[in-house]
Amino acid sequence: MKNTEVLKKGRDLLLALHKSLLDLERSFYENVHGPVTSGHFLNLLLEDSEFAWLRKFSTLIVDIDEMFAQKDGFNEEAVDVHLSKMREIVSMSHDDKDFIAKYQSGLQQNLEAAAIQGELRSLLA
Repeated sequence: MKNTEVLKKGRDLLLALHKSLLDLERSFYENVHGPVTSGHFLNLLLEDSEFAWLRKFSTLIVDIDEMFAQKDGFNEEAVDVHLSKMREIVSMSHDDKDFIAKYQSGLQQNLEAAAIQGELRSLLA
């Protein structure tokens, strides 16, 4: 499989993983604070420091989408950079301890997210 195909499939899996983790975080938040509208939850995701760790996923997904949407195309180097960033996130091989702790906790509490994580790791191996 070419790197471009791996990135496209990885992006889709990353989006599914992100959604699964978002749903889990929303349920935790609403258990404490009561139900919130989608708009209010979006504001929390964008501005609240408790949700900052999830922005690593959304930022990478947007960056990948923007790369694929470029009218003048993209190069293999850009694909490789995005694959590298995806591997770093999924393998938790960076120094952001807060991100790692929250990500691991999310995977332990959400079987769907853990399954997607496993599929993504296999794809990126």
